[in-house]
Amino acid sequence: MSSPRSRANMVHVYNCHPYASQQIVQVEQEPGLVCCGGGALFVVASGGCKVEAYSVEQEGCPLICRFSTMGTVRSIQHSKTGDYLVTIEEKNSATYLRAYTNWRYQAEGKARVGVRLLGHLLRGASVRGGVQMEIIEIPLSEHPVAVACCSVTGDLLVGCEKTLVLFTLRRPNQQSLSQSPWPNTQQSSSQSQGQTSSSNQNVSILDFERSVIVHLPKMSLKQVALCGGYVAVQAELEVLVLKLEASSEPQTPDDSSDTNTCDDPLEDQSDLLLIPRQQELLGDRAKDCDIPVSIEKTGLEDKGQYTLSYVLFRRFTPEFFQGCSVEETQLHSLQLYPLYTSSQSASTEEPACVFCFFSLPNAGYLYSLKGGVELLSAYQYPEKVLEAVLTDHLLHVITKNALQCFTVRCAAVAARMEDPYIDTTMKACPPCSLEVCALRMQLFIGLRSVCVYGRHVILLSAADMETPDESERSTQRRELKKHTTLTGIFLAVGIDPATTPALESFLSRPFLSRKWTISSPKETSAAGHGWNLYVVDTVSPLVLYREMVEYSRHYSETNPQAQSLRHLLSEAHLLLCASSLQQSSEGNHTVSLQKDADKQTEGQTEGQTEGQTERQEVQEALRQNCAQLGDCYSRASQKDCHQALPYYRMSGLSVTEVLVRNRPLPSSPHSYGLGFLFYLKHFLFEETEQSLSQESADEVIDIFSQSDPSEIISVCASPSMTNISPARTLRIFQHLEATAGVSVPLTITMATMMLRLDDLPQYTQLMDRHPEMLLVYGFIDEPRLLLHGGGGGPHTRVRPTSLTRQLSKSQPGLLVAGMVALHENNKAQLEQADHIFKELGCENCLLVDFWEATLMASSQEVVIQELLFRLASVYIERLTHTNSGAHSSLPRTRPQRRPLKSADDLINSSSHYGSLYPWLTVLCPAHTTNFQHQEALHKLQSLLCGPSMSIGSVLPLLERLSEETLWGFSLHLLCATRRGQFDSSIEKLLDRCPQAIIAFANHHLQDRHMALWWQKLLPELCDRTRAAADNSILLAALKETLVVVATETSPAQFLELIPDDGTASYFLPHLLTCSQRHLLA
Repeated sequence: MSSPRSRANMVHVYNCHPYASQQIVQVEQEPGLVCCGGGALFVVASGGCKVEAYSVEQEGCPLICRFSTMGTVRSIQHSKTGDYLVTIEEKNSATYLRAYTNWRYQAEGKARVGVRLLGHLLRGASVRGGVQMEIIEIPLSEHPVAVACCSVTGDLLVGCEKTLVLFTLRRPNQQSLSQSPWPNTQQSSSQSQGQTSSSNQNVSILDFERSVIVHLPKMSLKQVALCGGYVAVQAELEVLVLKLEASSEPQTPDDSSDTNTCDDPLEDQSDLLLIPRQQELLGDRAKDCDIPVSIEKTGLEDKGQYTLSYVLFRRFTPEFFQGCSVEETQLHSLQLYPLYTSSQSASTEEPACVFCFFSLPNAGYLYSLKGGVELLSAYQYPEKVLEAVLTDHLLHVITKNALQCFTVRCAAVAARMEDPYIDTTMKACPPCSLEVCALRMQLFIGLRSVCVYGRHVILLSAADMETPDESERSTQRRELKKHTTLTGIFLAVGIDPATTPALESFLSRPFLSRKWTISSPKETSAAGHGWNLYVVDTVSPLVLYREMVEYSRHYSETNPQAQSLRHLLSEAHLLLCASSLQQSSEGNHTVSLQKDADKQTEGQTEGQTEGQTERQEVQEALRQNCAQLGDCYSRASQKDCHQALPYYRMSGLSVTEVLVRNRPLPSSPHSYGLGFLFYLKHFLFEETEQSLSQESADEVIDIFSQSDPSEIISVCASPSMTNISPARTLRIFQHLEATAGVSVPLTITMATMMLRLDDLPQYTQLMDRHPEMLLVYGFIDEPRLLLHGGGGGPHTRVRPTSLTRQLSKSQPGLLVAGMVALHENNKAQLEQADHIFKELGCENCLLVDFWEATLMASSQEVVIQELLFRLASVYIERLTHTNSGAHSSLPRTRPQRRPLKSADDLINSSSHYGSLYPWLTVLCPAHTTNFQHQEALHKLQSLLCGPSMSIGSVLPLLERLSEETLWGFSLHLLCATRRGQFDSSIEKLLDRCPQAIIAFANHHLQDRHMALWWQKLLPELCDRTRAAADNSILLAALKETLVVVATETSPAQFLELIPDDGTASYFLPHLLTCSQRHLLA
């Protein structure tokens, strides 16, 4: 619970003119009630039974039509969706609720009128779509007190004294306008704004169906409101907002419809005068209020259930303030207002934001309901307000003699609903808690009521008709009410005033002085009392914005850092945001209507062109406003200076233009705002394609050398500073080195400047100051010394710097080490490094060296497997081209320089490169090919001998290599061996290179594969030796094999292995060795 004044924002007052012009509506009789909607103003004559409709969108407000009602109208409302009127009427002391549809066809009262009961459609013209107005009688069990129409769905909410009845708007040819009115409003009907009396196609045949009945036994309803599933009810000093949602799941019999069943222990003590306490309950806490709510069973539960949830509860205590007595302190102007974002259509979608507004005579309160209930603004009125109307960018209020408007914060809420990233370094918007302001008021006499349609504010004024006798009687009635109340209090505590003369004398006196209870005397005219009906046109948001900007120059000239200047520009920003949202939603609605139309008229095309022009003007004004706000925040305090960045970005200004706007004042030539420096740092530290001119770049260097010398190296490394003057900058760096000392990044930056001056000796001298390892650390501290454009992710386009190009020629090892360090420290992605080396033309040499170095340094399995595949592809391609001796034109055919790491270096320093198997040396002896081929072969063989290479991934690549050559055969044999195919490998090796079989067997046929010596190798050698007895290589291999078999088998097993046709003298020594070993064992 919080006090009603807990968020009483201070109200700024600006002398801006929100109203442009006014005209008087020519009505014949004194208006009693007025309302507006659908481009029309509806006037009910005082005490009459006739409604007149006037066009507020045409000059002079011409009469559209007039028609008679069936009773005396006590309340009238227009529904935007469905374009119908609903009235509360009295006739013969009875109260009726009626809806008037197709009223536009009642031109001059000459068309036919059909009268029917709710749910009973007329035959004939109505069914055929004829031109006919219909009056729908809506029966109720209680007297209606207030009505409200939902602007989203067109549904009708009727408030009786203790009951709410919801009627769903339906069409006869559909089951309903909205299958379920909440929360899905996309099926709701659209407004028939384009109807004319000569078109039968747009006749809207509507009907209503009672959907739900809600009981509020402890609340005496005065006003109701309905919008997109939100239901608001207002009593004298209480406001309750509920969310009504439809559910297709039936409730169990045990489920209670009561959302609050607490009992009031004092409900029977009606003779006590109880003063309610102030209370504000938001969101889920609202259910803790003492207002029980229940849903009545209607018998239609099979079509769906409704659930209620509390959203907001606010209770006030009667207070006295100047110009308003305690009994006059009552709530009024209850309103639920929807707001759509720029991507929504106002006719087909649920609103992104819903706001609730209500007002006391001295204060108004605006709440946001969606996305968390929040009090946005509390308006403190300077005098008693009779009525208030909320729009998307202004709040219009009337006092007895003035029309005044205040700014609202609806656009700030909608902007954040539309874009959750609005409060970032990319976008900004004034906060929802920004203090409100009041604009210039317009004076009138005797204002009674106000309503708004678009930019038209309709005012009803009438002179006070109360005679002096009536004033006296009114005072006497108030005195009698006070007398009765106090008498009841004394009786409740056991004191009878009639038995105490002193109390009886006290109660006979007036309790309120005449000064408080009687208004000042009114001047009356002998000729009678006058009245007027005004249509006041507000200026467009764009015009009001320009006036605010003009008004702000007073502050900017006197005090550019004044809080009022920032506040006024923020007001102007929200005004333009609201206009942009309204134009976008209207534009989306127009587009949706055009899809259903066969063709457009010329007038519609002209209207679209005007709308597009106005939208472009609003967008341009927004950019100008963002630039002005950026200027304000550029010199703001440390708390708010960061706002300069998003506003300058939204303004579309270039950095050069921002520099010009933030040059120091003559009074402080070396002073730059914190916000400006914050913006400049972000621009320079982020990767961008916008390069500054030499003049601007030199100015930036001067700014940071004066304001923040520690950032000057990073500033100079920015890709935007490529046009900087190297000689001038070098002098600044030399001065910085003399004052701050030597550092590696500073040395590298100075070397870069020397390089741009083509002073290679000085460049070399500076680079030789530090060992390569320290230079690598310098690159890690400032990656943009080597590459530009690497801050936007793996797919961001990067390019090498001039230093990178020089290193590729003079110190390639340092360049590769630097790029590996950037990759391992997440300062550059693998694809970006690839692109850098390709830009340098080193994709076949340094790029491969980079892959090999990164493979040694990386610990990420995904990166390792990717690099292994790439390296295997490169080695195979090199083998293919270097072996054939062809000079291919492919970019990666032949390395242009010796690799940084030889095969032996990689084998000795990387675990991914395995030692070459001994049999490979026998199979492919060294120096049989050229150096490049041999290096590529050894590196590929080493990868296949290592533990990391996935054989399955490299097999498709090896298909390009033939087995005709021994080196090609060795690679295929390596893959087969790695896959465990020893039987076939033994056969192939005996066929191609039998001299390597023993080395192969000694390396691979061990442990669990030892049995292959006698199961596979020995039979193969015996068969081949039998066929070629004079083959010394096979005989030597057979002899070595028998030695191993004799060592590993028993004598009995050895005898079994001897072939039947074998020479006994050849095998006998091996059998003897086997027997001796067996005996010793």
